[in-house]
Amino acid sequence: MKKTLIATLLAAAFAAPALAQTPDPAQADGAPAAADASPHTLTGNVGLFSSYRFRGIAQTYNDPALQGGFDYSHSSGFYVGNWNSNVSSGAGFPDGNLEMDFYGGYKTTFGDFGLDVGGIYYYYPGSKARVLGPNANGGAVYNAELYIGGSWKFLSLKYFYGLDNYFSLVGIDSTGTFTGKNTKGSSYLDLSANYDLGDGWGVNAHVGTLNLQNVSNGDYTDWKIGVTKDISGWIIAASYIDTNADGSCSKNVAPITNYQPYCFSSSNSSSNGALQTSSHFKNAGNGIAVVSVSKSF
Repeated sequence: MKKTLIATLLAAAFAAPALAQTPDPAQADGAPAAADASPHTLTGNVGLFSSYRFRGIAQTYNDPALQGGFDYSHSSGFYVGNWNSNVSSGAGFPDGNLEMDFYGGYKTTFGDFGLDVGGIYYYYPGSKARVLGPNANGGAVYNAELYIGGSWKFLSLKYFYGLDNYFSLVGIDSTGTFTGKNTKGSSYLDLSANYDLGDGWGVNAHVGTLNLQNVSNGDYTDWKIGVTKDISGWIIAASYIDTNADGSCSKNVAPITNYQPYCFSSSNSSSNGALQTSSHFKNAGNGIAVVSVSKSF
């Protein structure tokens, strides 16, 4: 329920000098001594997706998305990273068209079990949050969450907890009227499976549930099932994504008695401090097939 950045990280590993009384056989042959493995790892990723779905909800009005980022990790288990994608302003980011995620945390394993704890900050440069309702923040749209996750072999379970208004959104009642209440404390639970079939093939599945505070009909469940194929490091993927989110645009016509929060317009903008929407709308939680090609390096 998705990201342009320049970043440089330099890492060096220093091997301890060999003791004079313990000669290295490799050095005796004139070959260089093997260097210790560096505790630092830096990787990047890039991908092209037919649509960007975040927690099952359309972020690009079902248009394609170019995505990418980088990850740094230390052998101690600590990590930081960044990920970016183009988005549609109509997905709740007035005047914005870019998502930038920054995250960091700690991972460790115990045999087949794994633990992951950290935080993530979603930021939409150029967007105008102030038009999203009374008491919305005056800067760009953002969202800050803490998370904790556990894994066992090919299964993982992760819980996210919102520290502020959920993507700068404020409360909305069943008539679509802003209440001014905050959406802090919204949470998302993600259960995923990724299974390696061998020969470069894999299958994956996911089910997640959002608990959105003080937004009428804001809670929903999303799910996904997909297949991947690794071709010389390029990952070709296809998946089907769907939700039970309330996004019927036909119900968001006055008088509104059953507000549908996931009916998105193709674009949103700020004009004289007020929200301006396009005349084109779509159910952002409807089922869709997504194909992609990506690579890590």
